[in-house]
Amino acid sequence: MNPGTQRAPDSNFALIERLLHSHSEDDLRAVASNPHLTEDLAKAFLARRDLPGTALQDLSKNANAMKNRAVIVGIVSHPRTPRFVSLPVARHLFPFELMTVAMQPAVPADVKMAIEHILVDKVEQLSLGERITLAKRGPTRVAEALLRDKELRVVETALLNPYLVEACIIRTLMQDEIDIRFVEMIARHPKWSLRTDVRCALLRNANTPMAVALQLAHTLPADVARDALFHSNLPQSVKTYLMAEIQHRAR
Repeated sequence: MNPGTQRAPDSNFALIERLLHSHSEDDLRAVASNPHLTEDLAKAFLARRDLPGTALQDLSKNANAMKNRAVIVGIVSHPRTPRFVSLPVARHLFPFELMTVAMQPAVPADVKMAIEHILVDKVEQLSLGERITLAKRGPTRVAEALLRDKELRVVETALLNPYLVEACIIRTLMQDEIDIRFVEMIARHPKWSLRTDVRCALLRNANTPMAVALQLAHTLPADVARDALFHSNLPQSVKTYLMAEIQHRAR
């Protein structure tokens, strides 16, 4: 049995159970720092959303309670955990624990953003299978980071992520060293290739194949295509040719 899940001695257990429902800050701090706090009691404690930050800080210093992964995740996830407590603790979480925290609606936005950045920093160290799972279910910033993965399976999965937004695709297309395979993938993607702003980003990308650029120039409204080409990184000869095509179409 996990030491953290063992029942505390009866007197300590009864005391913790009694104080667990108190509204006194001193009582709650006594629970959080009690060395006999079990995993189940700690989880029941963390289920309270009215805990003072001092109690949560005390819990993070409780060596026995902090042996349990669920307690660590609970501290980081709690909306009232002070940032100077939750963020250092978050760095000790495993990638999928971080993903779990980042996807919880009660987690404050700034903590969620910091956790997503921690996850992005860990991406390159993960196995292919872990990256595919993150690409499938991970939060927006993580899915966007995985659009630059060297494995096409990861990129293809990230493009189907329900949290991925158009701005992620556009930002990725605007990067100087983006893989040409990503450009080609977006150009034929059944969802993203239909978005006007994504099409404009393709026209601005230096790696967009000539055939794709010509198709975009023909299908976008003339004024929109001209504006995209004006800010494009395509070779000058290609831009000149496409501008002439647009002019010819407009006659």
